Amino acid sequence: MKKMVKHALAAGAALTVLASAPALAGWTDVNLRQGVTEISREIYSLHMLTLWICVAIAVAVFSVMIYSIATFRKSKGAVPATFDHNTKAEILWTVIPVFILVAMAIPAAKTLVKIDDSRGSELTIKATGYQWKWQYEYVDQGISFFSSLARSSDEARELRSGIDPNSVENYLLDVDHPMVVPVGKKIRVLVTAADVMHAWWVPDFAIKKDAIPGYINELWFRAEKVGVYRGQCTQLCGRDHGFMPIVVVVKPQAEYEAWIAEQKKARQAAAPSAAGVARLTAPNDHHDETTLRVANAE
Repeated sequence: MKKMVKHALAAGAALTVLASAPALAGWTDVNLRQGVTEISREIYSLHMLTLWICVAIAVAVFSVMIYSIATFRKSKGAVPATFDHNTKAEILWTVIPVFILVAMAIPAAKTLVKIDDSRGSELTIKATGYQWKWQYEYVDQGISFFSSLARSSDEARELRSGIDPNSVENYLLDVDHPMVVPVGKKIRVLVTAADVMHAWWVPDFAIKKDAIPGYINELWFRAEKVGVYRGQCTQLCGRDHGFMPIVVVVKPQAEYEAWIAEQKKARQAAAPSAAGVARLTAPNDHHDETTLRVANAE
């Protein structure tokens, strides 16, 4: 009989684990992600610490409540209490929460200070928000370009386009020209806007800063894994707010340097063409001088 009970309990436990497997698999979709930076992991740890502290408090409080309701009920002969306060209890329920809050505040304050400490950055990029795209300027490299919603997503979002958005890879989360940075380097991003308020947010970096016209905010990150990381503007910046994604491509140092060289080469190739257009559209000084002499003679 005991063996049958043990087998039944084991089977029940196995069924419970199997039934909860989908829920556990979906936990990563609803929980805060760990990300790929030191800051993101610290924020995740703080988040989980706070969560489990709240769970422990909830378990303790509800356990006492359930025990009190079940034990001290009228059917068991319980009578209302005659005291109106208890000094020791009041001291305890004041001191214990203060201790818990201080214990949580110390690591949180350290992380907040680190989030704003951009000293020692190895690359500075200025990100300017427009309706509805981003301009990235590599301050020390002389490189600048706009990053807009990818054409595949732009076509699928149009009314009566006939394109199923589900068939578009990374729908509304892809761009034509992503920001490119090297892995393992401290990147400082200067965030501002040219028209209305925007916000630069990449979940895997655990950073978000508002882009405010006429004001420069500052953030930094150090991506520790090569890959493509996607984010969005999180300020309601106008009718097409939902079509303003952010994509950061993290490359190995050698590939990043090759990309920089390619961008500079393309910029140099475009410079003569721009100069030629400027010469064609510039006023003819000799013609203007001759016209002025004729006018004066008349």
